[in-house]
Amino acid sequence: METEADREKIRSLDRPALEVYQLERLNQLLREVLPQNKFYAKKLSGLKIPIERISDLSKLPFTSKEELVGDDPHGWARNRTFEIEKYTRFHQTSGTQGQPLILLDTPEDWRWWTDAWQYVLDAAQITSNDRCFLAFSFGPFIGFWSAFDALIQRGCLAIPSGGLSSVARLDRITTVAATCLLCTPSYALRLAEVAQEHSQDLRRSTVRTIVVAGEPGGSLTSVRAQIENAWDAKVLDHAGATEIGPWGFGELSGPGLYVNEGEFIAECIDPETTEPVEENQTGELVLTSLGRAGHPMLRYRTGDLVRFNAPKTNENIQFVYLAEGILGRTDQMLIIRGVNILPSAVEQIIRGFSDVCEFRITANRIGAMDELKVEVEADQDRATQISEQLQINLGLRIDVKSLPARTLPRFEGKAKRFIDHRPKEDE
Repeated sequence: METEADREKIRSLDRPALEVYQLERLNQLLREVLPQNKFYAKKLSGLKIPIERISDLSKLPFTSKEELVGDDPHGWARNRTFEIEKYTRFHQTSGTQGQPLILLDTPEDWRWWTDAWQYVLDAAQITSNDRCFLAFSFGPFIGFWSAFDALIQRGCLAIPSGGLSSVARLDRITTVAATCLLCTPSYALRLAEVAQEHSQDLRRSTVRTIVVAGEPGGSLTSVRAQIENAWDAKVLDHAGATEIGPWGFGELSGPGLYVNEGEFIAECIDPETTEPVEENQTGELVLTSLGRAGHPMLRYRTGDLVRFNAPKTNENIQFVYLAEGILGRTDQMLIIRGVNILPSAVEQIIRGFSDVCEFRITANRIGAMDELKVEVEADQDRATQISEQLQINLGLRIDVKSLPARTLPRFEGKAKRFIDHRPKEDE
């Protein structure tokens, strides 16, 4: 198990030294999973191990989520390495982007998960003295299951809250004097809304740090500001996925994400051509895990849109930096009257109006054109102001409809504020 000193050393490695470290880890993983992993044995037939340079990774084929969904009657992902008897953890993806995918973890894989999570907890400045409240339901989705065990590994008091209402969770946060909250950005704001309804001032709570994930909100300045103002606490963004692992961590000082290059190799490609994109250009994030032998991922196309930036002026962290976090999904890109727009760009503007509790964005296709509809829980004057701000910032006239308070649904997990009615390519 890595120590905090080990992680600090890895975070500060310069690029040549980091690539040497990654290459060693990658070859170690390949030796462990090949040839018994039938999926990758076929996909990488003819590959000579060890790989001599980290740049040679670009010669390997990509892995997509679609090809991991096989015809196994149990629904196991096709990149499984070992016999079922070796696995002890069962999780599945949410299915929001297609058919749910079932992935399994061995005890060794799970230690890799919790070790990778320590980079997130380091960034959040969480210590063994913290009382960490996990505001999510413990279902088959991996969510914060790994965070729960990572917190225990660190020596924290890890407090689950599955099955509790929002009111009960607020009460529990108070009674246990929680110092850290882990949830989605939407749910942090939902808890603030419920607290206001019950005349509870969250700024007086003991929560000082909020770790958010599951949505782009943690790196949207307007969303981040709303959460921090409501709770009088610092927000840390985090990114991960059931398929690949906990790959990103932010900073308490502001928005943005670092790719955890101690455990992942990151690439940024043009989603259409699959060629690498230049620094500061939008592309799709491709990740290769350096652990999790039971379900390895080599050049996995995440579907997340990002921009690689040079590392911040921080000698302690030399990892790839995403100043804007995750911009959105490749399949959520809208072309409105010739202008490329992501739902997160619309959300950033809407959240600049702190009195808007909830909203919804709906996309339709009329002929060859995408059309966008925005609904907000606000009066007509505010809806008009939002429409004007959208036009100023995005250069487009978008109608914004006013709705009464508490009209739209609320969310505990990943929010579904973007409703896409556009026909799929195969329809």
